[in-house]
Amino acid sequence: MKNGLILFFLFSSFLFTQSDQMSADDIMKAMDQNLNAESRIITSKMVVKGRRSNRTIESKNWVVGTELAFTEYLSPPREAGTKMLKIGEKLYTYSPQTDRVIQISGHMLRQSVMGSDMSYNDMMEDRPIDELYSATIEGSIMLDGRDHWIMILDAKVKGLSYPKRRSWVDKEYLLPKKEELYAKSGKLLKTASLEGIKKIEGRWFPSKFVYKDELKRNSKGTEWIIDNIQFNKKIPNSRFSKALLRK
Repeated sequence: MKNGLILFFLFSSFLFTQSDQMSADDIMKAMDQNLNAESRIITSKMVVKGRRSNRTIESKNWVVGTELAFTEYLSPPREAGTKMLKIGEKLYTYSPQTDRVIQISGHMLRQSVMGSDMSYNDMMEDRPIDELYSATIEGSIMLDGRDHWIMILDAKVKGLSYPKRRSWVDKEYLLPKKEELYAKSGKLLKTASLEGIKKIEGRWFPSKFVYKDELKRNSKGTEWIIDNIQFNKKIPNSRFSKALLRK
């Protein structure tokens, strides 16, 4: 028993030593490996917190790589049948109320999705983080009894919604526990956090994302709750057809 405890502590020390030796680029790549995959099928609900009551919107998402995504909203009845299709940098939405397909582009991508604290850009940006930002490690800190890096991410491509980010990255999970998202001017735009992190199909993944628009007056935040997620499942190309938006 004593020898087992010694081996456990030696192995734990080895893991933390290895994590502390990771570079900022290594950390960003590890975060991408946890969050992204060849494909994802997700059932989820978005809880938009209001001053007097909350709204819960259920949806199903199909995602392939960073270029293709299809979302269908399932409930409540007012939103049911609304769909979104991402093909590369193009985003199309369909509303059954108007029976129209609209392309969302330019400044419209920064608008709120269904009154939530999430924008269209927040929902469609899937590119690897190390392709978008250069990062530096500012230091380390304990949060909720766990060791985290504090990282500063600066945009290295133009047109990002958040040219600067400050992230608190869990050294074991290799996921950002919380983030502050800034404009180029340095103004805080949003805060985000990941909760309920657990191992799914060999990777650490959160069961809840929490967003708060710091510019929205009296914002109570929005929760995106993952009910089920499957990685690397075959999704037919026909799923990402504009014709499917009206069906």
